[in-house]
Amino acid sequence: MSEPTDLDALRRLMPPPADGATTVDWAALTASWGKPFPSDYRRFMEVYGAGAVQNYLSIGRPEPKVPLEQAPRDGMVIETANAEADWETEEKTPELEGTSPVLITWGVDATADMLCWDASDDDPANWPVVVYQRNGSLWSRYDCGMVEFLVRNFRAEWPENPLGGEFLWGVSEVTFQARG
Repeated sequence: MSEPTDLDALRRLMPPPADGATTVDWAALTASWGKPFPSDYRRFMEVYGAGAVQNYLSIGRPEPKVPLEQAPRDGMVIETANAEADWETEEKTPELEGTSPVLITWGVDATADMLCWDASDDDPANWPVVVYQRNGSLWSRYDCGMVEFLVRNFRAEWPENPLGGEFLWGVSEVTFQARG
C-alpha cells in the first residue's frame, strides 16, 4: 500500500479525534536522533497526535533523543532503551537472527509489547516495524511502515496476531483518544 492509501484506510477504521494533531519540531528530532522519521509517522502525528488506540496501544509524543537520566518517564527514549535491552536477551524469528537493528520505539501496549522501527536504513521509508511480543518472548519483523502495520493488524491480515492482546486484532471499528 502507499502512504496516502494507508492513511485513508486508517481513517476509515479509526476516525481521527477532533483534538488530535501533535505539533512536532521534526528538524530538532532529526538532529537529535541523527535521522529523519518516516513520513507516515509524521502524518499520523499531524492527524491523530499522541494518544491511545482502544485504550490498549500507546503511541507517545515524539521526543528528542537525550541521555536516559534526562528522558521523560515512559517516553520514546526510555522505551527505546528497554527495547535495546530486550533485543539482547530475547528470541527472534529466523529473519532477525544475527541482525543488529537500530531500534526506535514508537508504541507500547498494555501487555508490555514494544513496537519499534528498525532504523538501520538511511531512508526512513524503508524502516520495517519490529515487534517484541512479551507474552511469546519473541521479536518479529513486519516489512511495512507504522500506518500500514496498524491497518493490517486491525484487518487481521498477518498470519497471526503480532501483539499479546486481541484488542486490535480483526476489529472493524477502532477508537483513538488523543493525549496532549
